Amino acid sequence: MNHSVMHETKTHGKLSFPYTVYCGNIPEYLHAYPLHWHDEMEIIYVTGGRGIVTIQTNEYTSQAGDMLILPPQIVHSMKQFGNESMTYFNILFHFSLLSGSDNCYEKYIRPFYEHTRTVPPYFPADSEPNRLILPYISDLIANRKQRYTGYELMIKSHLFALMHYLNLYSAQISDGELSLQSTYDKLKKLLLHIQDNYDKPISVADAAAVCGFSESHFMKLFKELTGRTFTQYLKDFRLEIAADQLAGSSRKIIEIAENTGFSNHSYFTRSFIAKYGISPSDYRARTVHAL
Repeated sequence: MNHSVMHETKTHGKLSFPYTVYCGNIPEYLHAYPLHWHDEMEIIYVTGGRGIVTIQTNEYTSQAGDMLILPPQIVHSMKQFGNESMTYFNILFHFSLLSGSDNCYEKYIRPFYEHTRTVPPYFPADSEPNRLILPYISDLIANRKQRYTGYELMIKSHLFALMHYLNLYSAQISDGELSLQSTYDKLKKLLLHIQDNYDKPISVADAAAVCGFSESHFMKLFKELTGRTFTQYLKDFRLEIAADQLAGSSRKIIEIAENTGFSNHSYFTRSFIAKYGISPSDYRARTVHAL
């Protein structure tokens, strides 16, 4: 994943078969994946350790055996739980893979895309929906390398089964949830603005104007939705991009600091150490050695 991209638009899998399974670990080089969203349905299955997955306004401390359900366009993020690591699989697929000429897509699939139905985002390991879905998840993971070699029918049948069980545990979205989704749509505009302008000054007033809120309402709402102040979120996002550039380029550290919106090099170094526990130069040396 490109950590500076909040709205992922790349095709997961092939255009003709938009489905894939990734194996992940937090942390590899970064301690967190910032707020982002994409057009695919995503199911996260945790296989080891513990980590924190934030879905909209809810934060879930997840451990081995837990599942997290992310319908398309839902804002989410991941980060370490303390100093622990977390291993997991991501199953991503576009709903177009399940479209057909009958009315099943309109009745059972489209409501998840349009957010007129909702499903609990967290199925802990000992829950009934987890138990029902796990055989399909396990088989998709076990055969993840065979997805384009004759297993397409099996994959689609398993995805239909998953959507069947998700429908059983779904409910019509409430007015409160609709209002929250509308607020998140405004927040997405700001996140994209940050993605395009993180190297420039962005004030609270600028951010509030992008969302169409007053400054006081924006500051309160942003903290409620993300768990951080806007200033802290912006600084963390810039530091995450700087960490990416330290690991993946030979640019001078002072140049990376300036390119990510830090005009004061000392402040950049102090902020980087506070977030990652080591200096930018040590971080670069560690990640280059790991590669």
